[in-house]
Parts: sequence; C-alpha cells; structure tokens
Amino acid sequence: MGFFDQLKTRMAGLQATATTEVAKFKSKDFAKASMAMCALIAAADGTISAEERRKTAGFIGSNEALKVFPPSELQDHFTFYASKLESDYEFGKVEAIATIGKLKKDPPAARAVIQVGIIVGGADGDFDKDEQQAVREACLAVGISPSEFDL
Repeated sequence: MGFFDQLKTRMAGLQATATTEVAKFKSKDFAKASMAMCALIAAADGTISAEERRKTAGFIGSNEALKVFPPSELQDHFTFYASKLESDYEFGKVEAIATIGKLKKDPPAARAVIQVGIIVGGADGDFDKDEQQAVREACLAVGISPSEFDL
C-alpha cells in the first residue's frame, strides 16, 4: 500500500474516531480549541489563502464530527483565530496554542482536537511538514506526546 493510500486509510479511521469523540465534548472550550487548531493548520505555512478559508469553511459545514456545534459559531471562532494569525502570525500562534492548551486538563478532549487537526491537515491529501509541526506544538500544549499520533 502506497503512502497516500495509507494516509487516506488513516484519515478515514481518525474521522470515524473523531466523530464519536467530539460528540462527547460539546463545550465552548472544545469549540474554540478545535477552530484554533483549524486556523493553525490553515496558517501553518505563514499565510491563510482565500482557498484555505473556503476549504476550512466547507470542512466546518460538512464534517460529521463538528455537527454537534452550530456552524456559524464555529465559523466565528475560526475567523477570530485566523485573523489573529494573519495580523501577527507569532502572536496569533501563541493565542491559538494557549486556547488549545486549555484542554490539557481533559486529555480525551485534547486528543479529539488533535485528531481534528490531523484530519484538516490531511484533507487535501498532503499533510505537509508545516502542518505536522503545528499539530506537534498543539500536542505539547496539551501534554500529549506527538508520537502517539506518529508525528
């Protein structure tokens, strides 16, 4: 099985797990952390293109795992973090990571947010090194070893 086939299979498995897990964590902190993660992934290369915004909006609206939240609320959270990252990437990154870090006291919720990040990063079939690094940093913020996710 080729690398991309393995990635696709792994993403499908993570998607199924994330759908089950996210439903357990219907909270404002989880909603904010998951959208902070989406913004981090979108901005992993230092910018957020209009195409990345469209793809993320599509992901928010269509992802089964996130359907427990109102799409407009998720979009507002994503826009907030994306704007911070676009305005000042390093400062925005600190704020997004801090938001994700609030889930450190709830490891299952933290793992679910990490899974959301991996799904978003791999949605285009290319979970690139910048996206992987963003997920690694999020893992460290919540006290989870990146190796748990093969990062």
